[in-house]
Amino acid sequence: MLSPREKTPALTLATVAHGTFDLSAETGPNGTLICFYRGLHCPICATYLTELERLTPNFAERGLGTIAISTDDAGRAATMAGKIRAVNLRIAHDLPLQKARDWGLYLSAGRGTTSIGIEEPALFSEPGVFIVKPDQTLYYGSVQTMPFVRPHFADFMGALDFVIAKDYPARGEIRGPV
Repeated sequence: MLSPREKTPALTLATVAHGTFDLSAETGPNGTLICFYRGLHCPICATYLTELERLTPNFAERGLGTIAISTDDAGRAATMAGKIRAVNLRIAHDLPLQKARDWGLYLSAGRGTTSIGIEEPALFSEPGVFIVKPDQTLYYGSVQTMPFVRPHFADFMGALDFVIAKDYPARGEIRGPV
């Protein structure tokens, strides 16, 4: 399990239209919002990423980069980028399953064709949203076992304004015996 204020795993992946994403090279003064999504087969992901695409300029105004990542191959990721009309949001692909586990994501087995007629991959990761500080330590994390009831990106705006203004620390850092 990842812990706040501790270094996150390294993350370097190809993107659909923005070259290579390397977490260690991110330059946002307040870090990077990483959205791990299930893949092209998930209609909820398309809606979710559409919201993130729309709000990416707002995150940038707050000094936060954004990226959406899946285990999908380049072709499926490009199709998703087209579907959500991604311009500002970086879409990365080919996340190795072991790397997904390193980030604490849950893995699922494909169950055939989805409600939108797209075949699920044999294995894929479930959703997760993280904010990683510029020093690559975890600030915020939300991991899910299901595609439903995800944190709303619009809700992050007021929270980020407060966090930035008050220099609010990452919470949930206590580990070990209690």
